[in-house]
Formats: sequence, structure tokens, C-alpha cells
Amino acid sequence: MLGDNRIFNRHRSAHLATGLNSFAVIYVSAALLIPNRLSSITLEAFAYLPLEALLLGLALLVPGRVGSLIRVCAAGLLATGIIFKMADIAAYQVFDRPFNPVLDSRFPADGMNLLQGTIGRIGAIVVAGLLIALLLSIFWLTNTLLRRVQTLLQSSTQISGTGLVAGLLAWGIFACAGWPQAGKPFYDLMAQHLASIRSGMADLESFNNVVDSDPYAAVPDSALFEKLKGKDVLVVFIESYGRTVLDKADYAAHIRPLLQQSSTDLAAHGLSARSAYLSSPTYGGISWLAHGTLMSGLWINSQTRYDRLVMGQRPSLNRLFRRAGWHTVAVQPAHTMAWPQGEYFGYDRIYAAQDLGYKGQTFNWITMPDQYTLSALQALERKPGTRQTLMAELALISSHAPWTPLPKLVDWDQVGDGSIFNQARAGDTPELVWQNTERIREQYRKSIEYALANIVSYAIAFGDDNLVMLVLGDHQPAPFVTGESDSHDVLVHLISRDSKVIDAVKDWHWTDGMLPANDAPVLGMDKFRERFIAAFSR
Repeated sequence: MLGDNRIFNRHRSAHLATGLNSFAVIYVSAALLIPNRLSSITLEAFAYLPLEALLLGLALLVPGRVGSLIRVCAAGLLATGIIFKMADIAAYQVFDRPFNPVLDSRFPADGMNLLQGTIGRIGAIVVAGLLIALLLSIFWLTNTLLRRVQTLLQSSTQISGTGLVAGLLAWGIFACAGWPQAGKPFYDLMAQHLASIRSGMADLESFNNVVDSDPYAAVPDSALFEKLKGKDVLVVFIESYGRTVLDKADYAAHIRPLLQQSSTDLAAHGLSARSAYLSSPTYGGISWLAHGTLMSGLWINSQTRYDRLVMGQRPSLNRLFRRAGWHTVAVQPAHTMAWPQGEYFGYDRIYAAQDLGYKGQTFNWITMPDQYTLSALQALERKPGTRQTLMAELALISSHAPWTPLPKLVDWDQVGDGSIFNQARAGDTPELVWQNTERIREQYRKSIEYALANIVSYAIAFGDDNLVMLVLGDHQPAPFVTGESDSHDVLVHLISRDSKVIDAVKDWHWTDGMLPANDAPVLGMDKFRERFIAAFSR
């Protein structure tokens, strides 16, 4: 009986060892082969003969302390690659681009601030601790499993070495023959990240050469925006108002008719519009990069560039309007904490969420509905009577995720302190909606419909002869909403009752009305500032 138990235990130990060895080999292979974005993780992605696996296997055959040192170094490199791939997957899901450790260096601190505001300081610390533990465990697990692979290979050095050398010869033959499955995916990925780090550092150096320049320093104040004298100018960003609403069929079926009807409604009330596209520096989020790009006339496509911008001397569009005699304000309903970067833009007044007097319930992350934001601007800064002309930058956020529940449009004289929106809302909870991708996309589309309805309704209700509205998206929505798309384009509209304002941009070749043509011009968001100043200044 005792002998039977020993035999059973030996068999169990052998099976366990075989299982662990198999898992170790699969783990290392997957670490080398797995792509860095979810849409590319398919069975075909693993049908490769990676050069790195063969070279790693030969390196692990080195015995003694030197072999152990090689293993530890290889484990560190492999674990770093795994972490970069995880970061890439997250960045692609949110921003449709890979992670860049230089340009994205601020995100850990920003994420910590977001967590503190969402789940409190203790909760944020716990999450940060778990994340650090995860990263450390990846290094530990990789080294542990690589040690097992090394032991497995060294258990029969001659056979392992012969097989690996044969594999190298086969790889060379396949590579010379142009067989695409003979590749070096892990090396290529790490080389791309190293190149992006170098280019990021070079990019910041070149950015430093232009961030303090003022191309309008010699332009007299009286000449700036001379054609807009006496007019209130509103620059209105609509959250996630990307070109996908016209390019993706299930969105376009609703949004195209709505924009056509919007053109008709505006025209019926003596208002005109022209529309086109701008290319945003960001995708899926980080809206302030788009705001900074439009206002500075510089391409602000990273947090590092933005941080350098707000420490620079280049005057923003807001500051130029203030130079020319306008009263400049920012209306930022998403801001619930201090915003020291706002000082750079040159506002006379910043209205954060707590300054707008909203008494209604929030809409999950959304502090207040867009209609209330516009109504508050009207009450606070566009009162009838003698006053300084206004230049306002607004962020409308009802089309920000989670897109449910959504407010309903009410009569403007019913908006009041916003309490009406406790009832004027519709939609299931995010927990219910976000179980299904199609429902998420439907709610996104409805939020854009709501945002556009607000803009048109406000222009009709309050668009006198002295109102000019520039309405644009900040970026495309997240990739899981747009699908696979390389477009960074957003819609842009210029709305005014004054025909001279519309005629001033005639040579821009924008489409008449609210629905831009498919071949309407696409301008980089950083190029718009210069064109706008040239069109309306002497």
C-alpha cells in the first residue's frame, strides 16, 4: 500500500511538472507573440516562428551564474515588453494610439487624481497599490517561468541546442524566401517604443523653439478681429462630436437628416451656417489637448506638450480677443477642482461647475446638461443692456460617456436653476446600458442629437445680429464607439445672422448649412487659429 502511494505521488508530481513546464513555454511564447491591440489578437497572430524565441532558447542554455544572469536580464526585458503591450492595449482602446512613456508621463498622476475624485483618497491608494503589485508580480512570474524553461532546456542540452540551431536555420531560410510568419515581432515592438521615446524627446525640443513665439505681437489691438467688433463670439466645443456620426451608417441615418433639418430651421429664422471638418490632435479623450491646439495654433498632441504650452508665452486666441477689447470667459461645467492652467489662456473669468448655480441632479459623471450650461452663460454674461462684447469658450459635456441618462430639451424660460432636469431626463442606468455595445452606441448617438438640438435652439432663441458661434467637436469618441477608424476629424460649424460674417470665410470653401459635404475641406485644428484671425482682422 505504501509503495502504491509513492508511485501515485511520483505520477502526480510528474504530471504537475509537465503541466507547469507546458504553461511556462506557453507563457513565454505568448509574451513574445501577443499583439498590442485587442482587435489584432487572433489565432493568426500566434502562427509565427519568432526569431526571439530561438535566440532566447540558446541564451538560456548557458550554464552557471552567467546563465542565471542572462535569464534575469531576459525576464526583465520580457516583463517590460508585456507591460508595454498592456499599456498599448489600454491606450488604443481609449486614444487609438500606442502608449508613449515620454509624452504620457503625466497620466499616472492624472489617473490618481481621477480616482481620488471618484472613490476617495483611500480607495485610490488601494487601487494604486494593487497596480504596483500587479507590475511587480509580472516581473516575478516571468522570471519564475523563465527559470523553469531554462531548467527544461538544460535537462538535455545537446538535444535542445540541436533543435534550436535547426530552428534558426529554418527561420533564416523562411525569412530569405519572404515567408511572413518568420518574424521578430517582440523586437519590432520594443524597437518602435524605443524610437517613439527618442522622437518624443526630439519633439519636445523642437516644440520649445516655437511655444514662446508671438506671431501677432506687431498687430495693433484695433486691427485684431476688426470685422467682429461689437459681436459676441462663442467658441463651443461639443464633447466627442466626431466625423463618425456621418461616416458610420447607423449614426448617419439619424444625424445627416438632423443636420439638414437644422440648416432649414436656422435659415427660417434668418441664421446662416457653414460647415467643414477639422483634424483633432487627440482621439477618444483628453479634450484639453484639442482646446489647447485650437486656441494656441500649435499641435498639442500630448500632455507633455500641453504642460509646456501653459508655461509658455504664446498668446492664446482668448488672450488676443482680450487684447482687442473683448471680455473673455471660460464656461467649464466639467471642472470641479482648481484649474491653474486656465491662467495661461487669458480669461477675465472662469466659470467652473460650482460657479454656474446648477441645482438639479447630475447625470452620472456629467455635472449638468448642456442646455443649462448655455442658459447660465446667457444669464451671467449676455444680459440685455450696455456691456462689453463677449468672447466665451464653452465645453458642452452631455455627449460624454456614459451617455445615460440623457436630459430632455425644455423651453428656455423653464430652465431656471436646473431643478427641472430632475424630471426632464430619460435612459437606463450605465450598469444596464453598458452590458451591450449596440446600446452604448445608440446612447452616444442620442447624446449627439441632444447636443445639436441645443445649439440650434440656442441660436434661434438668442442669436441676435451680434452673435457669432463657432461650434466644433473636440475629438472622435472612443474606438469601441467608432469601430476601427483612422480618422481624427471632427465637425465644425460657423453660425451667424450677419451675412458679412459668413461671407468673410467664403474662400474657405466650407459647405453651406450644417451638413458638411463628404469632400468638404479638412483643416488641422492647429491651422484654424491663423486662418480665423486672418479672415476677421485688418
